[in-house]
This record gives sequence, structure tokens and C-alpha cells, in this order.
Amino acid sequence: MAGSTETDWVSRFADDVIAESERRAPGKPVVVASGLSPSGPIHLGNLREVMTPHLVADEIRRRGHEVRHLISWDDYDRYRKVPNGVAGVDASWAEHIGKPLTSVPAPAGSPHPNWAEHFKAQMAAALADLGVEYDGISQTAQYTAGTYRDQVLHAMRHRAEIDAILAQYRTKKAPAKQSQKPVDEAELAAEQGSGAAEEDDGSGSGAEYFPYKPYCGQCGKDLTTVTAYDDETTELTYTCACGHGETVLLSEFNRGKLVWKVDWPMRWAYEGVVFEPSGVDHSSPGSSFQVGGQIVGPIFGGRQPIGPMYAFVGISGMAKMSSSKGGVPVPADALQIMEPQILRWLYARRRPNQSFKIAFDQEIQRLYDEWDALTRKVEDGTALPGDVAAYARAAGTAAGELPRTPRPLPYRTLASVADITAGAEQQTLRILSELEPDRPLASLDEVRPRLDRAEHWISSQVPAEQRTVVRAEPDTERLAALDDAERGALKLLVDGLGSHWSLDGLTTLVYAVPKVQAGLAPDAKPTPELKVAQRSFFALLYELLVGRDTGPRLPTLLLAVGQDRVRTLLGAGG
Repeated sequence: MAGSTETDWVSRFADDVIAESERRAPGKPVVVASGLSPSGPIHLGNLREVMTPHLVADEIRRRGHEVRHLISWDDYDRYRKVPNGVAGVDASWAEHIGKPLTSVPAPAGSPHPNWAEHFKAQMAAALADLGVEYDGISQTAQYTAGTYRDQVLHAMRHRAEIDAILAQYRTKKAPAKQSQKPVDEAELAAEQGSGAAEEDDGSGSGAEYFPYKPYCGQCGKDLTTVTAYDDETTELTYTCACGHGETVLLSEFNRGKLVWKVDWPMRWAYEGVVFEPSGVDHSSPGSSFQVGGQIVGPIFGGRQPIGPMYAFVGISGMAKMSSSKGGVPVPADALQIMEPQILRWLYARRRPNQSFKIAFDQEIQRLYDEWDALTRKVEDGTALPGDVAAYARAAGTAAGELPRTPRPLPYRTLASVADITAGAEQQTLRILSELEPDRPLASLDEVRPRLDRAEHWISSQVPAEQRTVVRAEPDTERLAALDDAERGALKLLVDGLGSHWSLDGLTTLVYAVPKVQAGLAPDAKPTPELKVAQRSFFALLYELLVGRDTGPRLPTLLLAVGQDRVRTLLGAGG
């Protein structure tokens, strides 16, 4: 696409990845990878770990190449801590710290067999909604089946060389851990996607270095120390903090794993990964990605992937999030208030090293306005090439377009109607049909799923005290206190309701009333004085209709209330 190379980061990476894949493995499928640790809720910062390679893989597919997007579920990682605020979990889960995530019980009430599967399922459902095609790999399955046996034995034979490489970094100051700040501070750390940034490198406390960590046969935890290993027989002896110890044959033993800084480069070589991004804490000096790059070639005969660092994903204005998510918004939360295209667009339109925010507050309305404006530009051919590319990547994948709302009415309008009707379907259909009387809705299905997202945003993110409640009875006291100018303005509005009963018509009417009162034409350009008069008139209408001086856009509010009730509340009878 002409000009797209300047702004389209996905195309640039796709060019590089295809060329690199042809150099490394001519004629073979291109391999891109993500790593996710189901140690707790997999949040919107972690989603960047998936969306970055997904978008690149999808572009490669669009060009006719075969590509595999691997998602490595790091479910054989140790359970490190009990996350806060997860429903069905209490302090007793601390007794499982040190076990593999697949050996920890799922939260109480979960239909899933263990902790890892519980959080994997939540993420997998969101990825399906987002149109992400991938091959999932369980590291528990890989290790316990002995899939990596040759690599494990190889690493143990070359432990002195691995130790020498790691030693170059042990004296360096460790990079500051990128913690996950509270979401109200609007930053979710793009934590290391593969789930083990703080894992030790296997140096242990003994004189000899071992890059392998067994899980104890007695307590099931990794509180173990390898005390001896024989390269010829593969006899490995370990002791555990629980007091247990045993000698096993590593050539037959499947209850353990390589330490993270050795495990990751081993997998790059094993899978032939050409592209895998990493979070900030993996890309700092002395971190896993850098160290892995020094290990992958000399030890495993592979090459480090092309690996861009991805930046933070922030959250703006997240109201009372469900405590079942531990206060951390996950992709499923975002997909309840926005369609998949919009969430894809947020990740597609920013380069991986650019941070951005996902709006759970009023900003979501502006985001949807931007999307709708871009849609119109794409359709009429006036959008810039880079914007067209981002739009296409958001709207669908190589497999086809994602399901879309047939009639995408403005999100802010749908939210206002949902606010006023509290989800009453017949009333919602009446109001939405009156927005454009010449094109009435036959069914609410025409505005779904966008309507459902707007309704959920209103019910979950807008505090009760900010919701709109239309008066049940006229405010007789305020009506009795109207001055002549206010009474005249209300009469002009009421007299014009019948002939202006549509969204556009009512927009014209409410702005025209103060102009006509000032002796101006209804289409006169507003002066500063006129704007003051309009604001006063709008505040009066809000006061009489909803008992506050602000509310949803007046044309939408009037349609929602209905002509008869508007007349009653404005003191003009039925």
C-alpha cells in the first residue's frame, strides 16, 4: 500500500520477519510466539504480548505465507503468591506456593481442574472473540511428557558454559522490577509475558551450578537443591526444604524444568521462533531476553528472535471493577464495554514501544466517535494509508471480517438511551426508531452488539449518583417560579416538538429557541452572549426533566422522555 511503510509498523515487521524466516528455514512456516503465565488474571497489559505477534502473523498470512503463532502457556511455572481480590481464594492458597500452577487448586466454585486452567480459559475466550488464531502449548504437558528431555540433558552437560554466560550478568545490578501499579493510577505494567522475570537462574547455594530445578516428590514444590549430577548415568540427587531427598535418573524423570533464563532460549531453538516481543523488564540490560540471546546460539544452536520491547498499557477511569478480577481489568472486561474491533484497533494503531490507555470512563465515547469518523473516511476514500491499514487490521483478520454491528449508531447516543431506559427493550426500540424517523429500526438486533456494550458500560462504569433519572412528576415549585423569558422559551420548545421530532430536528430546535427569543434567525451564528443564553436554557430543561443542571445530550433525552411526558414535565399539559 503506497505510503503505508511510513506509518504501518505491522507491515515493516512482517517484511523483516518473512525475510529472516527465509534465511533461517527456507520454505518452512514462519513461527512467531507469545508467552503467558496463568498465575492470576491475565490483564490488558499482558494482551500486548499476544496482539503484537498476532498482528504481524496476520499480515504474513494475508500475504499468502504459512505462519504459526505459538502461545506458550507457562503453566509449569511455580506459584509465587496469592493474588489479591480473586473471588473464591483466601489466605489458605499460600500453602501451594512453590508448586507448578497446574498443581494448585482452582478458585472455589471454578469449573476448571486447576489454577492455571481457570485463568487460561478466561484469556482463551477473549482471544476467540478477538479473532486471534494460535497454537497453544502447555509447558506442563511438554515437560511432563518428556518432550524436552534431550534439551534438558544437553543443558545439564553444558552447565559450566551456561554458568559462565550467566556469571557475566550476575555482577550487574538487576534491572528494577516493573511492578504493576494500581489500575487507578492508569498503568498496567507490560510485565514479562512469559511469566518468570524474577525467577532465579539456577545458581543455587551449592558449589556447582545446575540449570534444572526438580519439583519435590514429597511436597510437590520447587524448594529443592540439586546436590549431585552424573553426566554418564544421568543420576541426579536433590534435597528439599521439606526434608525429602531422592536420587533419580534425569533420562527418565519428568517432574522438573529448566530455569527460566535457560528455558526461554531453549524453546526459541526448539520451536524455531523468528519473532517474539517482550515486556520492559525482559528488555533491560541483564534481563532474560538479553541473557537468552547469549545462550541460544552457543548452547542450543538456535537464534534469538526479532524481539521488539512493548510498552505499558494504561487504564483510564476504571470504576468499581468486579472483585473477581482482583481489581485488574482483563480483556474480557474491556470486551464487555467495547466491540472486538475497537480493542484490536487500540493495539494496532500504536507501535509496540508506544504506551497507550484503554478507556473505561467517558473517553470511551470519544474513542468510538474517532472509530466511526475513521470508518466514514475509509469508506469514502479520504483516510490516510497508515490509518486504512490500522482500520483493516482492527476490522478483521486474514480469515475474514469480524462480526460487526449492522447499524452502528453513535456509542454516546446508545449509552444515553441505555442510561435513561435502564435497559427496557421496548422503550429503547421506540427511542432509537425516532432518532431517524425515515429509517426506523425494525429490531434492536440492528444496533447489537454495540448497544449491549453501551448498556454494560452504563451499568458497570457509571456510578449510580451520575445515572439519569427522569422526574416522575413536574417540579411545580420551579414551574411556578418561571420568569417571562423562561416561560416563553419553554413555549417555543413545546410548540416545535411535533415538527422537529427526530434527533437532527430536536438538535436544531433546542439550539434555535434562544436565537429566536433574541430576535435572530434559527440558523444564526452563535455569539458569546447567545452561548450564555443557550447554556441557561439547557440548564433549565435539565432541571425540569431530570432534577440536575446537566445530563445526556438534550435531543437524545427529549426523545427518550417522549413528547407527552416532555410536555407534562415542562408544564404544558398532556
